[in-house]
Amino acid sequence: MDIMERNAESAIKALKEYEPEMAKVIRSEKHGIQMIRAKELVPGDVVEVSVGDKIPADLRFVKIYSTTIRIDQSILTGESVSVIKNLDTVHDPRAVNQDKKNCLFSGTNVASGKARGIVFGTGLNTEIGKIRTEITETESDKTPLQQKLDEFGVQLSKVISIICIVVWAINIGHFNDQAHGGSWLKGAIYYFKIAVALAVAAIPEGLPAVITTCLALGTRRMAKKNAIVRSLPSVETLGCTSVICSDKTGTLTTNQMSVSKMFIVEGERGDQISFSEYSITGSTYEPLGQILHSGIQINRASDDHKALTELATICSMCNNSSVDYNETKHAYEKVGEATETALVVLVEKIFSPRDIGNVCNRVIQQKWQKEFTLEFSRDRESMAVFCVPTVSNSGARMFSAPEGVLSRCTNVRIGDQKVPLNPAITKIIVQHCVKYGTGQDTLRCLALGIVNKVGPKMMSMPNCLWNAQFRIRNSRVLF
Repeated sequence: MDIMERNAESAIKALKEYEPEMAKVIRSEKHGIQMIRAKELVPGDVVEVSVGDKIPADLRFVKIYSTTIRIDQSILTGESVSVIKNLDTVHDPRAVNQDKKNCLFSGTNVASGKARGIVFGTGLNTEIGKIRTEITETESDKTPLQQKLDEFGVQLSKVISIICIVVWAINIGHFNDQAHGGSWLKGAIYYFKIAVALAVAAIPEGLPAVITTCLALGTRRMAKKNAIVRSLPSVETLGCTSVICSDKTGTLTTNQMSVSKMFIVEGERGDQISFSEYSITGSTYEPLGQILHSGIQINRASDDHKALTELATICSMCNNSSVDYNETKHAYEKVGEATETALVVLVEKIFSPRDIGNVCNRVIQQKWQKEFTLEFSRDRESMAVFCVPTVSNSGARMFSAPEGVLSRCTNVRIGDQKVPLNPAITKIIVQHCVKYGTGQDTLRCLALGIVNKVGPKMMSMPNCLWNAQFRIRNSRVLF
């Protein structure tokens, strides 16, 4: 039981890690941004947040510096998909937290983007603080077993009392026996003691120990299945449970994402194409795993996988996230968007058989310079970056849902060649993606594309215009 209590306390203590320690605040007494402890924030402070930051208090947007800003609110709402925020006023006074698009909540994480907000709630006045207050003030109801034990105790007390009275009353005629010295009072006391002794003997003193032992055995069996039981009496209610309502994110799932399969177009014959499929081991953010082709681990140094090198370049450049090693938990955690972090881990697995953190991604990013980024939005339905390398021509990299990329492509890469993309080939690719997305694994599918040799006309356009006309002007995408 001590082990179970320690496990439970450790799990509860882990929740405190969601509380940010530091905040980037802008105050009039000092020029620029200063770092202070999050607990020193007061309503009215202006705070700046960016990718990977934990929100130090409840904030209302003042300004958004990026095209979009996405917030991971899974700790607060249980929704694993990050929420796109904006500056629009929320007019509904009964709006739930998930619908308050112009607010940031303490303890949540910035998945992408950069913004500035004003503090309107700190400590117990934040949304997560209110939840903590409600938890501490909640009165625990008695379990069915406790209620039945209370009823049993009351009924047993009544029965024992009646029996004692009856036993004492039956012996009234013996109160004057010579064995008691002929004293009626001594006889009454003697038989009263007998009645009390009978009552004490009838009480089941071993019942609490038996019940505790049974619950402890049940808790031990649950501990072997990694189930933490904080309250021992709650074990007995599981036997009569027919419906379990559980938070999915972080409970039934790990709130992590990883690339498990990928494919590239390998060959064509007329309107028929063949695919080269790869499986990737590892289901966490640890940048360590194998790339398997037909069950055989590929040789990362071989020149036979140039398409994978280009795929890894797109994954690394079209990305604003990374992984970070948590020394306390001895595990890697995401910094930014879950989807982008999964692509970062894929790049490390493609280039290195060892765990070397973000090294491979940094090497790729040193060879390219990002001119600007077009973040994912509902209108564009894709993410794209314009990159300028140290050698060769500039180009744009993008990823999106397969339909979003294919609708903008004119060519498909097959080996080292560019082949015109016709409706027949497009249909085959879409069907292959559907098989991934609706099969036994039900995977989330992404497609990658590249635009080579972007002309100076497009580069001279302002970012906002390039953003608005991107869907039209990127019709030379290579799948």
